[in-house]
Amino acid sequence: MLVHTALGRAEQVARHWAAAGCPVVIHVDKKVRDRVYDKFRETLADEELIRFSPRHLCTWGAWGIVAATQDAAEMLLRDFPEARHVYLSSGSCLPLRPVEELKNYLRARPHTDFIESATTADVPWTVGGLDEERFTLRFPFSWKTQRRAFDWYVDFQRRVGFRRRIPAGIVPHMGSQWWCLTRQTLQAILTDPQRSEYDRYFSKVWIPDESYFQTLTRKHSVHVESRSLTLAKFDFQGKPHIFYDDHLQLLRRSDCFVARKIWPHANRLYRAFLTDPAGAMKKREPNPGKIDRIFSKAVERRTRGRAGLYMQSRYPRDGWEGGLTGTKYSVFQGFAELYEDFEPWLARTTGFRVHGQIFGPGDAAFAGGQPVINGALTASATLRDYAPRDFLTNLLWNTRGERQCFQFSPRGNQAVTWDMAKDLNAQISVISGAWAVPLFRADRPFSEIRKEAARLQKVEADFLHALRSPHAKARVRIWTMAEFVEAPMEPLQLMIDEMGARTARRLSEVPQMRDLDGFGQFLQDLKNQGMHPYLMGDFPTTPAEAVPATEPEEKPRKPRRPYLVQK
Repeated sequence: MLVHTALGRAEQVARHWAAAGCPVVIHVDKKVRDRVYDKFRETLADEELIRFSPRHLCTWGAWGIVAATQDAAEMLLRDFPEARHVYLSSGSCLPLRPVEELKNYLRARPHTDFIESATTADVPWTVGGLDEERFTLRFPFSWKTQRRAFDWYVDFQRRVGFRRRIPAGIVPHMGSQWWCLTRQTLQAILTDPQRSEYDRYFSKVWIPDESYFQTLTRKHSVHVESRSLTLAKFDFQGKPHIFYDDHLQLLRRSDCFVARKIWPHANRLYRAFLTDPAGAMKKREPNPGKIDRIFSKAVERRTRGRAGLYMQSRYPRDGWEGGLTGTKYSVFQGFAELYEDFEPWLARTTGFRVHGQIFGPGDAAFAGGQPVINGALTASATLRDYAPRDFLTNLLWNTRGERQCFQFSPRGNQAVTWDMAKDLNAQISVISGAWAVPLFRADRPFSEIRKEAARLQKVEADFLHALRSPHAKARVRIWTMAEFVEAPMEPLQLMIDEMGARTARRLSEVPQMRDLDGFGQFLQDLKNQGMHPYLMGDFPTTPAEAVPATEPEEKPRKPRRPYLVQK
């Protein structure tokens, strides 16, 4: 048993093994103070089956852990000749099943060595580390405490082409540190005539406790089962999962004999597995794969999260959010400019919540004029423009379960254009050039209208470029204003159908299109003043051709406001 911390728990587990007739040799890390170590030995002095091996300094990734294991194994084999298997565990390991079941299991397999052992080409679990190079390079610096020197020296050896010679007769293997070997195999490893050569070689290998016994077992074993009887799970960064009290049922489902790493304060786990052997586990073949699905989901949740919901560790990493938004939504550009009361009509037709211009100009125009909506999200332009992307994410996450629709405009904040274009949840419908309708109806000097038209056209052109980019993943529909007003019913029906509205019937009601009488001449005036409005399409100058009737009956048109054309 390799002990580093939580000596009280290590004492409890060691007594549990000894009470079942298992001899125990304990190695305590030399980093533990002598006063604490001496007290620990005194507390176990009454146990005849417990020994303490010489202490080594156990630094992660260094040779000390292997040296400590060798000394402890030699002592156990020397002092307890009746031992047939040797089980390596740590002070944070916890037996999950009655020890007698483990003894019977090993008694039925007297020549089997249980050790995870695979070649570097077959190992999928090395995370952020080295595979073959851990056996061919030197590692005089600590990866944990001398990271810069470690990385520099590894890079230096790569550049000069340095390679260590692997001793003849062995093929490097890797696997879990926690094994259970037969007496014959372990004795053969420790008394191998070439042990001094192997020790010198592996003392310079990176993380030798995951390769020393794994490699030499392949040389001496009669029968290897490449698996560990200890349940040990690791996260996507290669760090071990820690088991807490609420993992009790999960550990029982594994059917494994031993688990690590147990939280020292998991009183419920220690009480359940150490003091209730009859009800701890059922007699089954160890099968950690039964809970692999749960750990896979945990890793996926840890790395990808939930779409539209960020956590502190994931938020600063672009692309780690697992999806910008949490639900589908619809964006409309140009419809509110072209149609009167478009938002109320869309809400009645689809049954969805329809907002106005939530990205401005001005405060967010939430449905019904609400100043605050779900999740205490305010309409304040100041808060929205501080983090527009987060504003969109929060709006959709807080209202998930109900499809949100909102208007977008080149007049508003454009910070989320690319985010929406790359969002699989977005359905974006655009009538290009419709931003000119409010300018056409505005009572302003034409010089100002021309400058504003040029600005808005450039902004919308950038938005359309994002929507047509090969990186865009949103469902996008773009119509020029000319082709839309020529036959508006088909685009409206297509748009409603794609939204998945509650009605599948053909549209029986359409919104009232604004008066466009003279709009073609307005565009011609812009051209005459030096501004080329190309996003509207080929819009006729003749009023009769430019404005088709949306209803069979002609209605008197309101006179539009005049504008001043400078000569």
